[in-house]
Amino acid sequence: AIIGPTASGKSALAHTIAKQTNATILSLDSLALYKEIDILSAKPTKEELCEVHYEGINLITPDAYYSTVKYLELYNRICEQCELNNQDLILVGGSSFYLKTLIDGISNTPQIDESTIKKVNNLLCNLPKAYQCLKEYDLEYANTLKENDAYRIEKALQLAIQTNMAPTAYWKKYPKLTAEHNKFPIYNIEQPREYLRSRIQKRTEIMFKQGAVDEVCHLEHKYSRSSKSMQSIGIKELLSYLDGKITLNKAKELISIHTAQLAKRQETFNRHQFTNTICGDSQTLQEIILEV
Repeated sequence: AIIGPTASGKSALAHTIAKQTNATILSLDSLALYKEIDILSAKPTKEELCEVHYEGINLITPDAYYSTVKYLELYNRICEQCELNNQDLILVGGSSFYLKTLIDGISNTPQIDESTIKKVNNLLCNLPKAYQCLKEYDLEYANTLKENDAYRIEKALQLAIQTNMAPTAYWKKYPKLTAEHNKFPIYNIEQPREYLRSRIQKRTEIMFKQGAVDEVCHLEHKYSRSSKSMQSIGIKELLSYLDGKITLNKAKELISIHTAQLAKRQETFNRHQFTNTICGDSQTLQEIILEV
């Protein structure tokens, strides 16, 4: 697995290694799953897709639901294919929660209805109240969380309301699904913060030249704004521009700022969630991986 913050060069590194070793690449990018979100997801080019076999790209429409359970099933299937073809598999992308799922496993949670999502969102307007509500459903699990852990409180409440079961009881009844191969080296690209900011700004400019505005116009016309994918960085800022709320230059600025903030969150997540990673810049990691 090759991880790192957005714009750190991990995709280019993975492509170079896969091309030299005839490996398959499985994307760890949640936005690349969607068809028609091509520019703003920074997917591989047509030429790159011809040079290397990619998986995990263009699987669903932007309004479709996709879960980490489905991703785990995809990973197991690709692993089996690679074993049959005697190929190495390279995981690469910025959605490290997928990688965390492959390593730790995940509960087979049900699809959450829109009505449940709305109920939970209303509760989350008052986080302390939401936390108390979770205690009523599942005191055991709530006591393992911090009161300000909005993400886990949200997910636990969604599960509890959707199933009418305490999350702890649900997880006992439906044990975690695990990946067939969950032990592999993880290479973490480290780049200076200023280098990342510069790369992010340049990449944002390139996206606009490639037609990012037209892509968002097409997506909104075909799929509306209600799907989760339409809240992604790049899309949400351009929707504000199309609404006349901000200028085009302001949209560019906000995309760069929000992407840099994402990069910082990715660095923090990777540092705390993955141990024994092999760290270095792209060139150093390339030499290490090819030696292996």
